[in-house]
Amino acid sequence: MSRRKKLLLNTGTGFLKQVIVVICGFILPRYMILYYGSAVNGVVSSIANYLSFISLLDMGVGAVVQANLYKPLAEGDRDQISRIVISSERFFRRLAFIFIAYITVLCFVFPLVVNTGFNSFFTITLLIIISISTLAEYMFGITYQLLLNADQRSYVPLLMQIGTVLMNTVFAILLMKMGASIHVVKLMTSAVYVLRPVGQMLYVRKHYRLNRKIEIVGEPIQQKWNGFSQHLAAVVCQNIDIVVLSLFSTMENVSIYSVYFNVSNGIVQIVLMAATGLESFFGNMIAKRERDELSRSFQMVEWIIHTGVTVIFTIAALTIVPFVSVYTRGITDADYIQPVFGALLVAAYGFRCIRVPYFRVVKAAGHFKETQNGAYISAILNIVITVSLVFRYGLIGAAAGTLAAMLYHTCYFVWYLRKNILERSIWPFIQYILVDGLTVFLSVFASRLFSFQGESYQTWVLYAAEISAVVIMISSVLNLLVYRKQAGAAWKLLRK
Repeated sequence: MSRRKKLLLNTGTGFLKQVIVVICGFILPRYMILYYGSAVNGVVSSIANYLSFISLLDMGVGAVVQANLYKPLAEGDRDQISRIVISSERFFRRLAFIFIAYITVLCFVFPLVVNTGFNSFFTITLLIIISISTLAEYMFGITYQLLLNADQRSYVPLLMQIGTVLMNTVFAILLMKMGASIHVVKLMTSAVYVLRPVGQMLYVRKHYRLNRKIEIVGEPIQQKWNGFSQHLAAVVCQNIDIVVLSLFSTMENVSIYSVYFNVSNGIVQIVLMAATGLESFFGNMIAKRERDELSRSFQMVEWIIHTGVTVIFTIAALTIVPFVSVYTRGITDADYIQPVFGALLVAAYGFRCIRVPYFRVVKAAGHFKETQNGAYISAILNIVITVSLVFRYGLIGAAAGTLAAMLYHTCYFVWYLRKNILERSIWPFIQYILVDGLTVFLSVFASRLFSFQGESYQTWVLYAAEISAVVIMISSVLNLLVYRKQAGAAWKLLRK
């Protein structure tokens, strides 16, 4: 299978997977709020975010492992592939024991520092149950997923994810309707999600002839510890808001944040999944020193990402509050209508997606050490601004910190690529931002012609369709005027 065909297969599977994840991600929280209340939903969201910090302990090694696999895969070097896989497995197994220790400490600390409103036994048992699937991932799944991603076979773990997400959604809803407790529902979820890492392990053992008896001399994973900075920035930006809100605000505010976050992050994950094969796509070109092909491919991807992200997130910003009003219909224990907060959060994650092509090239080239300072600054910005503003502005302050960090980190990668890897001017990025900004401005102005008055999903879908048509039309006109060459090349590619 050719490199481009693999990219399209990975992209299509990633898009399908994330659409299913987004749909299921909207269905389950609503059922959880209806059956258990906003406070329980806030506790579950808070626990999930505290557990996600364990991924910080992998020091970003996952990205480094994948970057180190591109060259031996391109050259068919089975011995070096085996060395990297075995070294990675050993690292993540050690990490699993650290995770167990972290869970033990969290069981004592979490009920003390977070006012959940529930007794300690309820909180601790729920925390242990939710942690099971994460532990299984570190024990069995991560290394094999990285190998498949690097070999442009991301569609394999993605298909497994689709299956487990659908199974979890169906079983969870059935259990809720049968009157099961939140603990039983989450225990079932952990059991289902264990299936994916086990499936990946079996697939790799069947399709890859790894030499598990090979001797490892030295460290086969170069820059093993320099991926930490990139990972730190990602983990902080993803989790600091809910952590700060859970410490200095209420569980109801955490629940509100989680609803808007699910919408924004769901869109982000669709974009990221659609870009699933980009890193290995670029990595293969870099490994083979195909510089001209890399430059041409990057220019096409850059235009597609900017145009697509601007359209999608503009639509999201204009329709998120009407959606939340329908989604939380009948729920009165918290005020979920937060338009300014919603717009800021959508903008923040829009910039996270804008940076995708720049960040993926940096990762594909293995430039982790060289870009770690930018990641540190991004994380510090997020923490300082969020903590400073959350006391006075609450949810809006939290979103402002995330927006500042995402904006800085995006600009940093653009500046880094100016003299490194691609050696290109920053003018194309500035031009894209100007066109993106004009698209947003005109779309917001035109959206005033429409108003949302309904209380059903059908009414919201019609409203969203009207807004989408306007945004797409405005973006299409602007891009045909400014980027006619890129639009024509993209159309030819799609026809092929």
